[in-house]
Amino acid sequence: MLATIREALAGSQRDLTEGDAGRAIVLLAIPMILEMLMESLFGIVDMFFVARLGVESLATVALTESVLVLVFGIAMGLSMATTAFVARRIGEKDPEGASVAAVQSIAVGLVLAAVVSVAGIFFAPDLLRLMGATDLVVRTGVTYTRILLGGSVTIFLLFLINAIFRGAGDAALAMRALWIANAINIVLDPCLINGWGPFPRLNVLGAAVATTTGRAIGVAFQIWILLGGHSRIRIHLHQIRIHTGVMWQLLKVSFGGIMQSLITSASWTGLVRLCASFGSVPVAGYLVAIKLFMFIILPAWGLCNSAATLVGQNLGAKKPERAEAAVYKTGMYATWYMGSVAVVFLLFTDQIAGFFTSDPGVRAGAVTCLRCISVGNICYAWGMVLVQAFNGAGDTRTPVLIDVVCYWCFQIPVAWILAIGLHLGPVGIFAAIPSAETLMTVSSYVLFRRGSWKLKVI
Repeated sequence: MLATIREALAGSQRDLTEGDAGRAIVLLAIPMILEMLMESLFGIVDMFFVARLGVESLATVALTESVLVLVFGIAMGLSMATTAFVARRIGEKDPEGASVAAVQSIAVGLVLAAVVSVAGIFFAPDLLRLMGATDLVVRTGVTYTRILLGGSVTIFLLFLINAIFRGAGDAALAMRALWIANAINIVLDPCLINGWGPFPRLNVLGAAVATTTGRAIGVAFQIWILLGGHSRIRIHLHQIRIHTGVMWQLLKVSFGGIMQSLITSASWTGLVRLCASFGSVPVAGYLVAIKLFMFIILPAWGLCNSAATLVGQNLGAKKPERAEAAVYKTGMYATWYMGSVAVVFLLFTDQIAGFFTSDPGVRAGAVTCLRCISVGNICYAWGMVLVQAFNGAGDTRTPVLIDVVCYWCFQIPVAWILAIGLHLGPVGIFAAIPSAETLMTVSSYVLFRRGSWKLKVI
């Protein structure tokens, strides 16, 4: 096992369509888990230091993050298609086709990032007010929001190039890019927020500068890897041009992925907006809970991403049965982990939340939210794996249909009924989350068993 871990961290060159499927999952999952942990660490580090500045600063981060979730959703949706395309080409033993798909994905990402950056810079105050921010929160955090949204190109490229690495089976390279980006962020965050040493004291603004700088340096590392031939995919200068046919195919698959992410992300944003109707304290409590939950469950997301890569590569190698077996095995691994997380959260939530906030109201809200969510952990584990299996096959349309029904036709109305209609307040919002995740899992399993994803051509 130690040899497998070392191989995973160093970067395995094995053919993932051959040999033991369990070993392939581990080789991919370990670096993917660490990559996911590093991505979430951006928000955790920001929250840790900003929480010391007061409720308004923490609310600024919460509301900005709720807007950024939409940006992440677009980037993640495009990343899903990118991983599917690259994995399929690698499974077909077509590295040239994988490189072409990678270039088209980056080109689309740059265009989308430009649109988001311009909109974010000019409409930051309006976006914060739309999310329910008070005038004090807007004054405190509008520049923070402008910097993060204005630097969206770093978000898009970090997501997309790591998706390229994952699809190729170079998960260790994606992990290293996030290590570098987070190391810069962790060093700069306290320095710029608190004004340590030669750095100016920027308060909440410092968190935005540190995060954007860290991501930019991580992207520079990724580009060096792609152009320098240090991965399974190498982009040559003559490949940097538009291939309309490939781009159109990528966009069609990406549309489903983007819509899927936007629907999911917007549902979380809708829950934040509902929380905001009860004041800044519930919003801050919700932020603490969701940040903690998303950080802790990232190993499960790493497993899900490994399932997507294995499905894509094995379908490309004409081995659909091996792809299906990998999904079920990954689901079992995710279930064991998420079940353990549920036990920890149900027993020690108060102590965990107390580490990030001393405000009694914020802490109480975070504890309630975490306990409600944890009830549905095992179902959520299977749901995540099954959805990523569809995405890995290039079938992004099926998860869109599932998300529309489970999140917008079920979760948001139920949250409103419980919180407003039945006067349960934030507790009603939190209770709607595991209910929707359970419905999502059952729907995904029924559709996965039909097997139409095995016939998807991309």
